[in-house]
Amino acid sequence: PKQELSEEDMKVLDQLLKYGTQLSTQDRLSQVLLDAVHRGGDARDNTTRLYYVSPRAGTISPWSSKATSIAHVCGLEKQIKRIERGMVIAASFKDAPEKDDIPNPDVLHDRMTQTIESGPPDLDLMFAEHEPAEAQEIELFAEGSTPKEALQKANRTLGLALDASEIDYLVDAYSNQLKRNPIDVELFMFAQVNSEHCRHKQFNADWTIDGMRKPNSLFGMIRNTHKKHPEYVVSAYSDNAAVLQGEHASLWAPEHSTGEWKQTKEIVHFLAKVETHNHPTAVSPYPGAATGSGGEIRDEGAVGQGSKPKAGLSGFTVSDLLIPGHEQPWELDVGRPGHIASALDIMLEAPIGSAAFNNEFGRPCTTGYFRTLTTEVPIDENTTEIRGYHKPIMLAGGVGTVRPQHALKSEEFVSAGASLIVLGGPAMLIGLGGGAASSVQSGESNVELDFASVQ
Repeated sequence: PKQELSEEDMKVLDQLLKYGTQLSTQDRLSQVLLDAVHRGGDARDNTTRLYYVSPRAGTISPWSSKATSIAHVCGLEKQIKRIERGMVIAASFKDAPEKDDIPNPDVLHDRMTQTIESGPPDLDLMFAEHEPAEAQEIELFAEGSTPKEALQKANRTLGLALDASEIDYLVDAYSNQLKRNPIDVELFMFAQVNSEHCRHKQFNADWTIDGMRKPNSLFGMIRNTHKKHPEYVVSAYSDNAAVLQGEHASLWAPEHSTGEWKQTKEIVHFLAKVETHNHPTAVSPYPGAATGSGGEIRDEGAVGQGSKPKAGLSGFTVSDLLIPGHEQPWELDVGRPGHIASALDIMLEAPIGSAAFNNEFGRPCTTGYFRTLTTEVPIDENTTEIRGYHKPIMLAGGVGTVRPQHALKSEEFVSAGASLIVLGGPAMLIGLGGGAASSVQSGESNVELDFASVQ
């Protein structure tokens, strides 16, 4: 707290924090848990162990951001700087493990967003405020290595997923044109804007198959429908979402000169958008799908000169669910990499994450789809391979509306050579490596970098 809470402040805070299922005081395990938490010590029962789950050090949980904002709105802005939430798990054993031994920790917490300990978390560490790290210079011209070798090392260390041609481009840019060392921020930004996630290099590439050059790129084939039939389309493939011609409708807006609400009748165009958030959802389903929908809401609102997101959709394609005790005869259990969630966990957590983010922005998530597939496919007479969706498809989409005069961006606002200012939030590596990480085949990358990429 910024200052001591008065008795009245404590009443307000207590009301805000009373929600969810209350612990029963009747069963033995709950009594042991409550007693230990109130005393701030271990369980007095030799067969019971307490495990403390809290947000990873150096991060601020989404719950904390929302709870702190609510407390400030309720008059506690001067008293409370930040609220954070943890969880205490009481586990009963026939033969209790050693105090610091935590059996099956991945079952008890999400290792991407949380830590688990056998004692209370260090509150000084949890609420610590660190000075932002300084930009790190990548030494290209040191003795004993070439600029290319230095960039290749940075590529691996930072998880940039740069290919050979991009590294050659950067070597030339810094060695021959800029004639200086790059900093890590520049490399992060280059990796993001030049990743498959953002540039769609493979989708825009020319294709030659069996010696025959194809007339369209993959994206060209997708765009071809609009090219052949542009009727009723205001814009497509040029903004954050497509804009389609709408019908006459009424809208209400305040008339500032009179202070009254005014009804306006005009054509209201509607917009449609869908995108994927596969890699983050594979690593941590709830927040991965949630931020997928959040990014799509942001994109809808940024259409033209400003639009209104109205309704969302959320879709999932995963491998066979393998529900314990309910396995189906067609399902295949082929295992999975340890750093990604199971298909069942994805379907239990990710749809709720997507719907929650939609709801918290006041946009209902009204539709979607769900498919599973794991199958064995013959390659030749003697070989088969397993195909499925261990790396899921997480589809975030929606529809919205935009006024005709706001449907298109105006080129007069930004001219060639204009400077861009990049604005950001707290200085954490949120998503850095994320676009790049999704450009690497799942399973090829470093596990810790996978986690960092969607932190």
